[in-house]
Amino acid sequence: MQTILGANGTIGSLLAKELTAYTDHIRLVSRNPKKVNETDQLFAADLSQPEQVEKAIAGSAVVYLVVGLEYTLKVWQDKWPKLMQATIDACIKHNAKLVFFDNVYLYDTKTICHMTEDSAINPPSKKGIVRKQIADMFMTAVKSGKLIGLIARSADFYGPNNDKSFLIEAVYKNIKKSKKPNWFINADKKHSFTYTPDAAKATAILGNTTDAYGQVWHLPTDKNTLTGKEMISLFTKEMNVPDKIFVLPMWLLKLLGLFMPLMKEMPEMMYQYDRDYVFDSSKFQEHFNFSPTTYQQGVQQTIAQTIA
Repeated sequence: MQTILGANGTIGSLLAKELTAYTDHIRLVSRNPKKVNETDQLFAADLSQPEQVEKAIAGSAVVYLVVGLEYTLKVWQDKWPKLMQATIDACIKHNAKLVFFDNVYLYDTKTICHMTEDSAINPPSKKGIVRKQIADMFMTAVKSGKLIGLIARSADFYGPNNDKSFLIEAVYKNIKKSKKPNWFINADKKHSFTYTPDAAKATAILGNTTDAYGQVWHLPTDKNTLTGKEMISLFTKEMNVPDKIFVLPMWLLKLLGLFMPLMKEMPEMMYQYDRDYVFDSSKFQEHFNFSPTTYQQGVQQTIAQTIA
């Protein structure tokens, strides 16, 4: 049995499809799980409750933690450490391997211009401190020998029907509404994005590769990183609209935060947009001979497959 915690999310649903290459025993866990494949086993659970996490994991050979919690600092500080501990404990108890789908918030600002699996860890944001805390919990359990696990780390991501993606929300949907696509702080800086179908395929590969465990892996991402303007141009050309852009400065983000809860969460993360943000996945690509989807292909497929 291979079990996905957070199965209703963008990565979870794509991962469920990819896992069929390895098993037809797939358990989908969320509050209201929905089948992706005909043979999927559905397991409804409130993952904020450790006893329900333990029941969801029982009988699993591999567990994928791909939960996406509400994007607020208070929720992250309260729920992430509890969920991580409950998942680690349950995996140890039931002798299950654990794959944790992570982000780059824990890296030092000096490394953002070229992030690798060996980049310095020194989170510059409060959300990053939470990510470091749970990554440390995970790797401590792995290094102790009690847990067999790996971290699959992604850059900001994009892809078809991905409502958690900045590119979908601020670029694609704005264009569909005949508005200017938005960018944060500086559109002349490079910014990597991981294509979600690639991320899901790679996560399935890692979870089913014995020698991948005990390590951190950057998920495959096009090395030809584009600037904000260049990325937006791919969307505007494909959607046949004027190549225009509205860049939100920091002062406006803070002002919007007074009225919009999500925007209140954004200012501390703007260090990712005021400098080049380049994600290096060469370790994965070379080890598995994997070629990531190009930005040109990814944008075309995202637009073609996204339901507005």
